[in-house]
Amino acid sequence: MNDKLKELYEVYKLAAKYEHALGIMYFDFETIVPEDSKEDESDVLNYFSNELFKLTNSKRVKELVVDLYNNIDKISDPLDKKLIEYKYKAYLKEKNFTDEFVSRLNEAYSKAYMDWYKAKNNNDYSQFKESFANIIKIQEEAISLRENKLPNLYDNMLNDCEEGILTDTLDKFFSELKEGLIELISKIKNSKHKIRTDFLSRKAPIHKQKEFSNYLLNLNGYDFKRGVIAETEHPFTSDIAKNDARVTTHYYEDMVLSNIFSVIHEGGHAIFMQNEPDEDYAHFINDSITNGMHESVSRFYENVIGRSKEYIHLIYPKFMEIFKDEFSDVTEQELYEAVNLVEPSLIRTEADEVTYGLHIIIRYEMEKLITSKKISIDEVPAYWNKLYKEYLGVDVPSDSMGVLQDVHWSGGFGYFPSYALGNSYNAMYLKKLNEEFSLKEAILASDFEKIKTWMKNHVFINANHLTPKEWIVELTGEELTPKYFLEYLNEKYKDIYKF
Repeated sequence: MNDKLKELYEVYKLAAKYEHALGIMYFDFETIVPEDSKEDESDVLNYFSNELFKLTNSKRVKELVVDLYNNIDKISDPLDKKLIEYKYKAYLKEKNFTDEFVSRLNEAYSKAYMDWYKAKNNNDYSQFKESFANIIKIQEEAISLRENKLPNLYDNMLNDCEEGILTDTLDKFFSELKEGLIELISKIKNSKHKIRTDFLSRKAPIHKQKEFSNYLLNLNGYDFKRGVIAETEHPFTSDIAKNDARVTTHYYEDMVLSNIFSVIHEGGHAIFMQNEPDEDYAHFINDSITNGMHESVSRFYENVIGRSKEYIHLIYPKFMEIFKDEFSDVTEQELYEAVNLVEPSLIRTEADEVTYGLHIIIRYEMEKLITSKKISIDEVPAYWNKLYKEYLGVDVPSDSMGVLQDVHWSGGFGYFPSYALGNSYNAMYLKKLNEEFSLKEAILASDFEKIKTWMKNHVFINANHLTPKEWIVELTGEELTPKYFLEYLNEKYKDIYKF
């Protein structure tokens, strides 16, 4: 068994080099690739993605994975066992994939991204529609080839993003969340307290926003010796390698807060990546964290920390130093209230903490309807607009501000619930953290190292080793619930809106 394990590790060492190179190419593709080079670079990406698949899915590798899994009791290192368990699950998903199918899969995703990008910029859903339909079709085809597929098509997509968190769990979870959010929104709507908003659309030079972005990332504990920040259409974070976690943002001259909270959010992802245990990288299980776990951390930094009264107090002097020409008349309290303004809106990434969950519920409900063939691809924009009017009371003026606003559907279904799960996960472990020390006091003291150390020792340490259900129970002693997230929101916004 040791010889076979050693042979398998040699393959994964080479695969890691391919993944590293692909990570750099993908980052380039989504940030600085020249417009007329997109198709050429897409072809190169597809080629190396196919080569990586051939390497990790060769007949010999499959034989090694199956044999090691069948003899897993003879393996002594628990992290070696964990690697084999993960690779065996992947083997069951992909054992029937042919090289031709993988090539089609990669081409479909690349084309969908390029078509989405074009459609969004041209405000024309019809330019994305064909690729969108093909993504759903090929995702369904990939699932049909699995040995270990679940009966419900959409459950497979959800399971790929958040193992074990399926529609039966999410239906109950979202029902409780929706009820609590609607009740809170009603209280806020009836509040007589008015929040100043006239300064939110003031223009600020991009170079000043870049300076403030670097300040925020440094403050929060992002290591610039092991990462960079770049610009893109839709912000993301790229885990290229152990010492290379890259952050992106999108700057708008007249939406300064948009960049601020994108940077804090993506920086949260990167802090997670930069602080995974070294042994997880050594055993090639560092990419085993689920989307919900990751979003719990990014939204913890973005909202629980970033939109707190204590954090605004901490960053306000620097904010005024950099943006004194643009925001000199804005008080600290006005800034705090403005970053926590609750107002139904069109764009998910710009949504406040309270209404954000409704954006996710809309996407979850639509993914269920599309995969069950209850609405067609042609009907998607109209149904999207209908739900936005029904749930948030807003009219969608364009495809770009509606169904095309997110890049996610160019990569398939199943991701969006992770954001709402992340909010509830971090509210659960916030309760645990505050039993050991006061988060608010740590922020006021600018002690982000203390916060990061707690996250490393509790949130990050076993995230690669456990399923989401196991992870949250080990971390908090309780199973997934929106209860603490709703309590957190009610306490915070009762203070802001005086109800």
